[in-house]
Amino acid sequence: MANKEKISIDWKNVIKLAVILFVITAIASLCLAMTNYVTSDVIDQRNEQANTEARQAVLPDADKFETVENIEAVAAAAAPNEASIIKEAYIGYKGSELAGYTIKTAPSGYGGEVEVLTGIDAKGKITGITILSQNETPGLGAKSTEPAFQEQFKGKDAKKEIAVIKSGEASDSQITAITGATITSKAITTGVNASEKVYEALAREGGAQ
Repeated sequence: MANKEKISIDWKNVIKLAVILFVITAIASLCLAMTNYVTSDVIDQRNEQANTEARQAVLPDADKFETVENIEAVAAAAAPNEASIIKEAYIGYKGSELAGYTIKTAPSGYGGEVEVLTGIDAKGKITGITILSQNETPGLGAKSTEPAFQEQFKGKDAKKEIAVIKSGEASDSQITAITGATITSKAITTGVNASEKVYEALAREGGAQ
């Protein structure tokens, strides 16, 4: 019977390679963590800048904004049925004077959540809306990002609920749905109506947080 050759393992070399591999992995992980840390700050800054610009777009008279810290409680009291879609609210000021409010909502559209930002001035008029994000059908619900649809809300009384009609001439408390995208149109209107309720609650408090 032939003798089996013993396999000699150079443990010193194995340990050396393991240490080298560990060091390389640790350095790579550290570099990745540092990159994520730096880029996350940049992304956060860009997102905040974009949000500030959006707030200024829907409430152009305001030159500074203060967040409403207790928005969950305000939403639950003002719009219990829509509280879950109300995400944030800001009070806008022009100098030291109250300019109005911006409220972000996220109602469910045809393709998922649609982030809607609504501006309402101190006199209770809608000053504008904008769509912050959406996944609606291109050529249909995605038209909600176009001025032709959004401008319908501008100037409407924030104390009146807005309804959606499919055709015909819209009244002061109505908007016309995007052709072939009634679900999207109604979702956005739900968000605006919820924002109106939050506005009324904040206005009663005089902008108090």
